[in-house]
Amino acid sequence: MPTTVHEFAWPDRVVVGTVGVPGQRTFYLQVRTGKQIVSIALEKQQSAQLAEKIDEILDQLLTLDGNPFHVPTSTPLELVDNDDLEPVEEQFRTGMMSLGWDPTTAQLVIEAYPLAEVEEDDDGFLADEDDETDDAEEVLRVKMPVGTARAFAKRTREIVGAGRPICVICGQPIDADGHTCTFPEN
Repeated sequence: MPTTVHEFAWPDRVVVGTVGVPGQRTFYLQVRTGKQIVSIALEKQQSAQLAEKIDEILDQLLTLDGNPFHVPTSTPLELVDNDDLEPVEEQFRTGMMSLGWDPTTAQLVIEAYPLAEVEEDDDGFLADEDDETDDAEEVLRVKMPVGTARAFAKRTREIVGAGRPICVICGQPIDADGHTCTFPEN
């Protein structure tokens, strides 16, 4: 079956946002160009790592002689996007992601693939389907310029950090309806 590629070369908007209350949030990577919009579900940790790796790539590009790609050292204020997600229709839940750099367009490239389905084999054991990305039924590919990438990483870090507060005693998240510290037994 041919792969469906949701490609955004110069998106109007690319953000990570959430649906739900802290402790029960679902994270989404949402991309829009004109009326075309795609939302894919991510884990909180995937979101955090994506922001971290984007900043790492941009910081590495800064070290190149003369900064040939004009990478900003901080987030350009005009690119900050604090708006809520647009209505979400989940395209797929993300499994594997890749992050790269296209020097011909000076853009970061994010590719996200659906979570591989797991099925039982004839002996009743769980067996992963072929995890090769070449066999993926669909993929999201987003290319974004360096300033947009900085703004994306900043917003994503803020969204990830906006979860439940952490208990100073036990280090566990505090729920809105209360918290009881639990400690490991010795």
